Amino acid sequence: MEGVQIEEVFILFCFCLITTVSFGATNPNDVKVLNDFRKGLENPELLKWPEEGDDPCGPPLWPFVYCSGDRVNQIQAKNLGLRGSLPQNFNQLSELYNLGLQRNNLSGMLPSFSGLSKLEFAFLDYNKFDSIPSDFFSGLSSLRVLSLEENPLNMSSGWLFPMDLEKSVQLTNLSLVQCNLVGPLPDFLGTLPSLTNLRLSGNKLSGAIPATFAQSSIQVLWLNNQEGGGLSGPIDVIASMPFLRQVWLHGNRLTGSIPQNIGNLTSLQELNLNSNQLVGLIPESLALMDLDILVLNNNMLMGPIPKFKAANVSYDYNLFCQNEPGLECGPQVTILLDFLDKMNYPSFLVSDWSGDEPCTRSTGSWFGLSCNSNSEISIINLPRHKLNGTLSPSLAKLDSLRQIRLSGNNITGSVPTNFTKLTSLELLDLSYNNLEPPFPNFHDDLKIIITGNPLLLNKTGGSPSPMPINSPPSPQNPSQSPSSHKPPIPDQSSRANQSKPNDLKRFKTAAIVAGIVLFTLVALLVVYLLLCCRKKKKASLDAPSSIVVHPRNPSDPDNIVKIAVSTATGSLSTKTGTSSLSNISGETQNSHMIEDGNLVISIQVLRKVTNDFASENELGRGGFGTVYRGELEDGTKIAVKRMEHGVITSKAIEEFQAEIAVLSKVRHRHLVSMLGYSIEGNERLLVYEYMSLGALSQHLFHWKSLNLEPLSWSKRLAIALDVARGIEYLHSLARQTFIHRDLKSSNILLGDDFRAKVSDFGLVKHAPDSEKSVVTKLAGTFGYLAPEYAVMGKITTKVDVFSYGVVLMELLTGLVALDESRPEESRYLAEWFWRIKSSKEKLMAAIDPVVEASEETFESITIVAELAGHCTAREAHHRPDMGHAVNVLSALVEKWQPVDDELDCYSGIDYTRPLPQMLQIWKEAESKEFSYASSLDNSRSSIAARPTGFADSFTSADAR
Repeated sequence: MEGVQIEEVFILFCFCLITTVSFGATNPNDVKVLNDFRKGLENPELLKWPEEGDDPCGPPLWPFVYCSGDRVNQIQAKNLGLRGSLPQNFNQLSELYNLGLQRNNLSGMLPSFSGLSKLEFAFLDYNKFDSIPSDFFSGLSSLRVLSLEENPLNMSSGWLFPMDLEKSVQLTNLSLVQCNLVGPLPDFLGTLPSLTNLRLSGNKLSGAIPATFAQSSIQVLWLNNQEGGGLSGPIDVIASMPFLRQVWLHGNRLTGSIPQNIGNLTSLQELNLNSNQLVGLIPESLALMDLDILVLNNNMLMGPIPKFKAANVSYDYNLFCQNEPGLECGPQVTILLDFLDKMNYPSFLVSDWSGDEPCTRSTGSWFGLSCNSNSEISIINLPRHKLNGTLSPSLAKLDSLRQIRLSGNNITGSVPTNFTKLTSLELLDLSYNNLEPPFPNFHDDLKIIITGNPLLLNKTGGSPSPMPINSPPSPQNPSQSPSSHKPPIPDQSSRANQSKPNDLKRFKTAAIVAGIVLFTLVALLVVYLLLCCRKKKKASLDAPSSIVVHPRNPSDPDNIVKIAVSTATGSLSTKTGTSSLSNISGETQNSHMIEDGNLVISIQVLRKVTNDFASENELGRGGFGTVYRGELEDGTKIAVKRMEHGVITSKAIEEFQAEIAVLSKVRHRHLVSMLGYSIEGNERLLVYEYMSLGALSQHLFHWKSLNLEPLSWSKRLAIALDVARGIEYLHSLARQTFIHRDLKSSNILLGDDFRAKVSDFGLVKHAPDSEKSVVTKLAGTFGYLAPEYAVMGKITTKVDVFSYGVVLMELLTGLVALDESRPEESRYLAEWFWRIKSSKEKLMAAIDPVVEASEETFESITIVAELAGHCTAREAHHRPDMGHAVNVLSALVEKWQPVDDELDCYSGIDYTRPLPQMLQIWKEAESKEFSYASSLDNSRSSIAARPTGFADSFTSADAR
C-alpha cells in the first residue's frame, strides 16, 4: 500500500514539475511590459486580456500572447483596430522572437528594439507611428523579416536608412514602403547574404542604385515612386542581379539606356520602368524575354518597337520612329540613332530627334541638321553643344553629307577611317575637341579644321596635322575672340595637314572680298524681312474668321493644341500652352470651326446631328448647360455639351477654356475624350465621346426610378478601379500634374460593359508642383470637398483623393455624399462613415442593401472601407496617393475578372484616322484590354501594397 502511495506522490510531483516548467509564473518584467502596453491603449478591451495580476503565460494563456516557459516569445494582435502607443520598455521582452501588430491604429513614437537579439519577425506595418528612435535597429542580430511600411515616420524631416541593419545578416525580407526614408541607398544592402525581398517604394530616396547590388540575392526589388525627384543614374547594375523576379523602378529619374545584357535575368517575371528618363533603343534581349508584365511608358526610348514576347507590355509616350511593332526605322534615322548612341544620347537631341522623318518639309529638319531638296541630310551643324562621346562610323553611310560641324565639344577617340568615303564632304570642322591619332587621309578638296585637339596636333598618325597659322579663337578661351566676333578669314579654314605660309597680300584681298559678301548678305536679309512683314500683315487682314485646332503627337512633352485665329472683332492668344477669347458675346455671321484630326465640326453639323438640340436628345443638365445626344451619318454617337446663353459669364468661359486646355493635353482610357468644340456667336459647344450608360449617380441613387439594374459588388469594384486609374493619370502619369477639383459620382460616366470614365474638367487646375498647395477660389460640390480646401482654399492632389474616398463610400452604401433629408448624424456621408467603419456589425448594416454582402465578400468590403477611410483622412498628408488606391483595388478586381492571356498592346488613339474609326478602334480595344488591365496597372501604380499585408506572406511565422 505504501508503495502505491509513494508512486502516486511521485507522479504528482512530476506533474507539478511539468506544470511549473510549462505554465510557471510569467517573468515579472514581461508582465510589466504587457500591462504597460495595455495602459497605453485607448481601447484595451479589444485584447480581451484578464485583469492585472493574472498570469499572461497561464494557464490559461492570455489571448494573442504565447510563451515559452515563463517568458513571452510571441505577440500576435494584427488587424484588431488597436489605438494607442507602445510602451518605451518594450525591448525588455528579451525572449520575443515574433511580433505581429500590423494593420492597427497604433501611433506615437516607436520604442527602441535595441537588444532584442532573438527577434526574428517584426510586423508593424499599416499603423500610424510618427517617429522612430535612432537605436531602434541596434542589436537585431537574428532579424529575418521586418515590415514598417505605411507609417508616417518623421514626416517633417524624414529619416536616414538605418546603418545598424548591416549587422542583421539573416535578414531576408525588408519592407519600408512609404515611411519617409530619405537620402541614398546604403551599399551594405547589396552585401546582406540572405536578403531576397527589398521593398522601399514611395519614400524620398535619392542617388544611384548601389553597384554592390550586382550578384546580390535580391529577388523582389521595389524602388518605385520616390518623392522629390527620386533615384537617378543608370540601371546597368540591374542586369547583374541574377535572381531578380520582380523589379519596380517606375516614377524616378533614372537615366541612360536599358542594358543590353538584361536578357541574362532568366528568372525575371515583371519589370516596370515607367516614368523615368531612359533613352536609347530597346535591347533585343529584353524583347525576347518571356515576362508576365513589362512597362516602358513615359521614357525617351527611341528606334523601332520590337515584337515583344512579354504577356502584357506597354510602351506608350516614348520617341519611337514607328508606331507599330516590327517596323524598322528609315536608313537615315538608323544612322542618326547610332550617332546619338556614340554621343551618349544628349537630352536636347533626344527630345527633338523623334519619329522617322529627319527632313520634314512641313515642320523643318531636326535640330542641327540641314537637308537638300531630295530630303537627304547634307549638313550636321552642332558646334559648342557639350557633346560627349565618340564619332559614329555610321555617318559614313550618309553619302549626301557636305558639311560636318562639331567644333567646341568634348568628342574623344579617333576619326573613323571610313569617313574618307564621304565623297561629297566639303567641310569637316572638328576643332576644339579631344580627338587623338590616327587621322585619316582625306581627298585634297576637303577643308579640315582640327585646331584645338592637343592629342591630335602633337602626334602624328595617318597624315601630319600641324597647327594652322592664325587659327580661329578657342571657344574655351573667350579672351582670344575678336571683339567684333567676325567669322574666320577663309585662309584660316584651310586644311590643317596642308597649311601654307601666310601671304599678306592674299590675306588683305580675301578680307575685302569677305567684307563685300557679308555686306551684300545683310542687305538682302533686311529686304527679305521687310517683304515678309508686309506679306504677313496683308495675310492677317485677309484671313477668314476661324479657329483651327491641330492636335500634336501625344508623345510630345509639350503636348498642347495649337490655336490660331484672326478676326476683326475677336482674338486668341498664341502663347504656348494658353489661350484666351475676347469679344465672346458679339454676334457674328462667321462660323468658328475646329479641326480635330481629319474631321471638321461646325455648328451646322452639330445642329443637324442633334436634331437642332431637340429635347428628346437631352442627356442631362448641369451648371454649364445641357448635354445632348447626337448621331453622325455613319451611326457613331457623340455627346454635345451646349452652354446656355444665360450663363455665358467670365466664369463659364473660364470653365469652357479649361476643358479644352486640359483635354487637349491628356488622353487616357478612363478620362472622357473631347472630340472637338464649336463657337458661333453666343454658342459655345463641346463635343465628347458618347457614354451609353450615363452617370454613375443614376445607377447608385436613381436606379429604381430609371428602371435600371442595381450595380453588383463586382461592378462597383471595377468602377472604383477605373476611376482611380483615371485620377492617378492626372496626378502622376501625365506630363503635367492636374487636380480635378470636382470628382463626384455624377461626373463619372459609364460606357459599354460598365467601364467608367471621369468627366467634366471645367474646374481642373494645373499644379506646378504636386508637393505644394495652390490657393484658389472655392469650387466643387459640398459633401466631396476636403477640409483644407473648404476652409482655406488650399488644394493639392490630395483634395481629389478625399473626393475619391467619398465616392468609395457612395459605392459601399448607395447613399449620396450630402443629403439634408437624412438625420443630422448621417447627413454628411464621410463624417458618418468614419464613425461606423471600424465596427463589423455597423459596417455590414451600412452596406447598400442591393449588394449581396456575404462572408465571402466581406473581406473585400472591409478593404475598400479601410481605403475610403484613409482617403478621407482629415490631414491631407495622411491620405495616400491615387497609385495606392489603384494597387489595393487591382488585387480585388482580379478576383472578379476572367483571365485572358491574349496580348493587346493598344492603349491610345491614332490621331490621323477619321473620328468614326477612332471611336470604333478605341471601343474594341477597351473591351479586349479590360481582362488584364488590373495586373498591368498593378505594376504601374505608385505604391505597392497588398490588401492582406506584407506580413501575410509569412503566416508560418504566426505559429501558435
